[in-house]
Amino acid sequence: MSNATPNWEDQRAFLAVLDTGSLSAAARLLGLTQPTVRHRIEALEQAVGQPLFVRGVNGLTPTENARDLAGYVRRMDFASAAFHRAAAGVAGEVAGTVRISVAEFMGIEVLPPMLMSLRARYPALAIELVLSNETADLPSQEADLAIRMHRPRQEALIARHAGRIPLGFFATSAYLERHGTPRGTADLARHALIGSDRAQADRAFARTLEERLGQTLPFTFRTDSHPAQLAAMRAGLGIGVTQIPIGERDLIRVMPDLVVAELDTWIVAHEDLRHSRRVDAAFRHLAGALARYCRDGVVS
Repeated sequence: MSNATPNWEDQRAFLAVLDTGSLSAAARLLGLTQPTVRHRIEALEQAVGQPLFVRGVNGLTPTENARDLAGYVRRMDFASAAFHRAAAGVAGEVAGTVRISVAEFMGIEVLPPMLMSLRARYPALAIELVLSNETADLPSQEADLAIRMHRPRQEALIARHAGRIPLGFFATSAYLERHGTPRGTADLARHALIGSDRAQADRAFARTLEERLGQTLPFTFRTDSHPAQLAAMRAGLGIGVTQIPIGERDLIRVMPDLVVAELDTWIVAHEDLRHSRRVDAAFRHLAGALARYCRDGVVS
């Protein structure tokens, strides 16, 4: 290994190549020329004393050493982005950028009106929304806030329980007119049902639901995307499960006395970031809005 200290800009180029798979794509991502990115990768390889990529006809393939180093560089990238978000704020003002991690369904169907009211209250606040069903690594500053459907167990996190979101069966009126309305869970076997595909958590939920209902559910449309499941319900492809406040907007609730399950809902932040005015303001606002949604089904 060289005595030279790896340069941060070289490491940013390394991460860009790792994520995009080529020098040209990394150059576009960083706003640099391809020769500049190549030079930075070569400089980093010299600094660490080992090759980081294997050049091939299909682009650049990271070596095992590169994959080992990637986690450290990515955490530095998260920290750098968090620094810029924090520095963008003005002292004494709720300003700057807040990065929020949330599952795709919540981010698409539930959160936008809450963010609109947040921005109306704090117009100098900017929002970065990360839609992912994977748990954000808040200690590594991957995001400032996260909305989770399970209680966080990591240390150094502050979490507030917003409540529980009820789930129910829904379909379009057109589907029910064509196929009839189930009078009970036993009738579901003769209907087209919408469910999950391969996601382990969703498959486990489906198995639990089948055990509770005492029958196998014949899914005729499968997808791991919850927004896509809702879109399938709205298109009339069958009966599916979704959040009751969302389903009641434009669908018909099937077996309205049955609550299929309830989703625990938490808003989470790193304890150090709660001292930030922008993060604290967003945390408090979303905690209140989510609590109203869980309690009353009101999105605001």
